[in-house]
Amino acid sequence: MKTILKIIMLFSCALTYAQTTVKGNVTDNSGQPLPGANIIVVGTTTGTITDFDGNFTLNYNQNPPFTIQVSSVGFESKTEQITTNPQTVNIVLVEGTSLDEVVISASRTPERIFESPVTVERFGLKEIKNTASADFYDGLENLKGVDVNTNSLTFKSVNTRGFATFANTRFMQLVDGMDNSTPALNFPIGNLVGMNETDVLSVELLPGAASALYGANAFNGILFMRSKNPFDFQGISGYHKQGITSQDAGGDNTYRDSGIRAAYKFSDYFAAKVNFGWLKGTDWTANNYQGKPGTGDTRASLGYDGYNIYGDEVATNINGVAQTLEGLGILPAGANALVPSVTVSRTGYEERDLTDYNAESIKADWGLYFRPWANDFEIQYVGKVGTGSTIYQGTNRYNIDGFTQQQHKIEVKNDNFFLRGYVVADKAGDSYDMVFTGININRAWKDDNTWFGQYTGAYVQATLGGATDAQAHAIARQTAETGRYEPGSPEFIAAYNASISNPDLATGSRFQDASKYYHADGNYNFSHLWDAVDIQVGGSYRKYSLNSSGTIYTDYDGPIDYSEYGVYTQLQKEFDLNGGMSLKLTGSARYDKSEFFDGFVSPRISAGLSVNENHNIRASVQTGFRNPTTQDLFIGLDAGRAILVGSAPDNLDRYYDSYDISTAGQVAFGQPATVTQTGAAAYTNSYLASSVSAFAASSNPADLVIGNSALVKPEKITSMEVGYRGKLDKVIVDMSVYYNKYQDFISGENVVAPFYGTVGDNSLSIAAIANGDYQVYQTYTNSKADVNSYGGSIGLSTKIFGNFDLGGSYTYTKQDFDENAFPDFRTNFNTPEHKAKASFGNTDLFKNFGFNVAWRWSDTYFWQATFGDGDIPSYHTVDAQINLKVPSLKSSFKAGATNLLGDEYFTAIGVGNIGSMYYVSWTINNL
Repeated sequence: MKTILKIIMLFSCALTYAQTTVKGNVTDNSGQPLPGANIIVVGTTTGTITDFDGNFTLNYNQNPPFTIQVSSVGFESKTEQITTNPQTVNIVLVEGTSLDEVVISASRTPERIFESPVTVERFGLKEIKNTASADFYDGLENLKGVDVNTNSLTFKSVNTRGFATFANTRFMQLVDGMDNSTPALNFPIGNLVGMNETDVLSVELLPGAASALYGANAFNGILFMRSKNPFDFQGISGYHKQGITSQDAGGDNTYRDSGIRAAYKFSDYFAAKVNFGWLKGTDWTANNYQGKPGTGDTRASLGYDGYNIYGDEVATNINGVAQTLEGLGILPAGANALVPSVTVSRTGYEERDLTDYNAESIKADWGLYFRPWANDFEIQYVGKVGTGSTIYQGTNRYNIDGFTQQQHKIEVKNDNFFLRGYVVADKAGDSYDMVFTGININRAWKDDNTWFGQYTGAYVQATLGGATDAQAHAIARQTAETGRYEPGSPEFIAAYNASISNPDLATGSRFQDASKYYHADGNYNFSHLWDAVDIQVGGSYRKYSLNSSGTIYTDYDGPIDYSEYGVYTQLQKEFDLNGGMSLKLTGSARYDKSEFFDGFVSPRISAGLSVNENHNIRASVQTGFRNPTTQDLFIGLDAGRAILVGSAPDNLDRYYDSYDISTAGQVAFGQPATVTQTGAAAYTNSYLASSVSAFAASSNPADLVIGNSALVKPEKITSMEVGYRGKLDKVIVDMSVYYNKYQDFISGENVVAPFYGTVGDNSLSIAAIANGDYQVYQTYTNSKADVNSYGGSIGLSTKIFGNFDLGGSYTYTKQDFDENAFPDFRTNFNTPEHKAKASFGNTDLFKNFGFNVAWRWSDTYFWQATFGDGDIPSYHTVDAQINLKVPSLKSSFKAGATNLLGDEYFTAIGVGNIGSMYYVSWTINNL
């Protein structure tokens, strides 16, 4: 027994002797503590991070000597030799430049941004903490070359290099490797169910095509957001923001945003974290009451259809109503001669009557992280769930109420590979279409036939009584409007509730969805196995399951499933040249295949020439492609102004509806009272909508042009880019120019399908158009002409007056497309030709106090989307913040304002004007 005790004591002494303790403090070169700095034993995975005061304690189970490396984002790394046990060290890190920052996205491997083969924008911890915007996601609009279209307070759409609506299907957003696009809508929904600010590690953005490494949807840009790993960032942190939003139309309203993060490293083998965030405010009120083109400018116009008034989309020619009533004997013979051939619309409801403008985001995520051998091999399970309320503008305006999205991921990874699989599922909650809500409240009170019949009858009676045309129309509307449900009345509320709970658009406005997709992808980097060349291989697989119960897609009889996959490889080699120069060559190629289309190969070739440590020139040529989205393929939605029909071959006959034929069509051409038409008519028997408008004005059949949109196929791009990064004295420069050539550009085309006759028959189909016996469709097809774009940007940053940060950028973007030759084809470029941005600040104006000011200017541009077209006036806006660190409380306080000058502006037709936001925030222990 004594022998055993001696052995145990000897073993314990050996363990104690092998335990080395290193304590220390890390500061910047101005003496400020650096929280969250990484300390790691060189050659191992053993490490720790500094606390809020820059202090750390590192225990290592080996005797000295050994070396530790200290690093922090935005600072030059430093090593320190440990020679005694215990040892205390004080480390001072020198602030680096943006050229020293490390990015992962450009080549799927860590590299200095200075050496990146393509343009990369980075938004790191320093920028996140010092942004003058209300939160980190809003701060992205200060990045060079980035456009942010504000749909609503909680839903903003990020875009680069043009061609974007709010349904930005050409742009990808990844959160810890998971695609953040919704299964139903097929595009990212901003940060509505995204990340908490205290958990964000970095944000990287690749403008332009990235299909060679990231697949079909990485077509016009890709945004990467990475969270903090609990092995590296432990503890409890949180924030609270309180303020108001101020807008002329909506007034002053409370805004608050709170979040908490808790992470704990239980051992070298297991760590976990959880995040929770809650944002609540009032959305920007939309009150654009201008009439849409062709409907009159004011509410006094007979056929008025205002952008933010709903229900007035329902309109008809009252002369045709008079003919019908005369034929039924309701009006006396000859009465239709008294009625002019004019279009009259029903009276609609303002948007503010149909929504409470609640803007809310509640999100939570959690993660379990295992390192079975206490090294870089890691197994992760990550879960995310979010719910929220916002306004979304697509073909119509939608109140997204109680929308939820879930993501669940399992990933296995180390420094050389990853293999992950995840599922993304959404539910529409109590969301509804505000346009159809207005329409069906009107119909709940009085059906369309009755309303237009009363209007026409009253017009005839007033005219017979000697009233002028204007007087007769006023009397007619007053008569038809008798008993109308007034907003706020019990009848209105009952009809409103009935509509938003009913998914049948004939009588309701709710849309349902429980779609999902399953995704798996992996990558292996062989660079650790040999030095000759860096080789990576990878691939991905995705399966969609569309399940909207027929309210968005044509999935009336059950979910629609389909899949796609891709594989890729990349080779990279760096060559040392004479005179200290080096050349890095990168080549990659990806093959992708959807079950509906032929496979496609996307290659990329790039070269980066480092002249010396301060100058790098880069050039790249790549092709990319984009598969048609789920909506391009399987949508079947009556949006009021047009029926949206996807062009998957088996989708064309899945959408169908019955239509009434005019009296003239029945009497003169022997047509039945009703006909059934399928969506196939849009693609096989239609005229271009613009030619129908021309025919209506001229009555010349020669103006009619056959539509018959081709079925959609994948869109392709060839992108060429040349850029420079470098340091000129004290100024950091990053500039690039690009040219994009699109082929088979995907967009919508408006066509008109007659209910009888064959287009081009020069008789029956023309009569159908003349009699109003037709349906308007929006098809999904490819441009018959090439669409091109080009542009460039330059960013400059420096320090002035000692330690004041000054930066600015200019971006030029231009579309090259002959719109006059293809008037029915809509590219939705939606991008200002010129935009400029600047920022000025100091993180340490005096001890623990800093500030930042950001300015943005946008040129006038034309907005084109299914909801409405129009000019967006130029605007400029200023955001500003001041901040104070209180180390004794492990806290930082911030007071800020967005749109400080109060000049309201908007970024799209039909959205609310963007007002000002004023807030104060308290952040605790955010390393």
